[in-house]
Amino acid sequence: MVLALNNLRPAKGSTHKKKRIGRGPGSGTGKTAGKGHKGQKSRSGYSQKIGFEGGQMPLQRRLPKRGFTNIFKKQWIEISLAKIEESFKAGDDVTPEILHERGLIKKAKHDLVILGTGEVTKSLNISAHRFTKTAKDKVEKAGGTATVIEKYKEAEAAA
Repeated sequence: MVLALNNLRPAKGSTHKKKRIGRGPGSGTGKTAGKGHKGQKSRSGYSQKIGFEGGQMPLQRRLPKRGFTNIFKKQWIEISLAKIEESFKAGDDVTPEILHERGLIKKAKHDLVILGTGEVTKSLNISAHRFTKTAKDKVEKAGGTATVIEKYKEAEAAA
C-alpha cells in the first residue's frame, strides 16, 4: 500500500477512545461521573485557585519576602568585537540600529556595550553607548573609530 495523505493512520494501540462519563451505571463512570459524592470539587464551575492549599496558609505566604527589584537598573546589550569583525566589511559604519537589523542584537532600545573579545583586522566606524578599554584600543589600532553615543555621555557627566 502506498503511503498517502488519505490513508495515514496512527500506529496500532497508540490511541485510546475518550472516556465518556455520566452515561449510566453500566459504563463504570455513571451517576457521579468519577467526581465522588458532594463537596466543592464535584460541582460544576469548580476551578481551584493557583496556590490554594485547602485553607492552609499557602507556601508563597509562609515564606519570607527577600530582596527587591531595582527599577532604575541599567540594562546593557553586550556584543564582542569578534562578532562585529565577521559581520562587517572594512570601512562600514556599525550602529545599534544596523546591528539590530542584521540580527546580531535583539533590541536596539537598550544601551550597547562593545566588548574587547576577538581581534579586529578591518577599519570600522563603530558607534555605541560604551566601549571597554581593550575594545576601544583594538578598534583604533586597526584604523577605525570608536564613537561614544552622546546619550550615555550626558548621563555619565551628571553622575
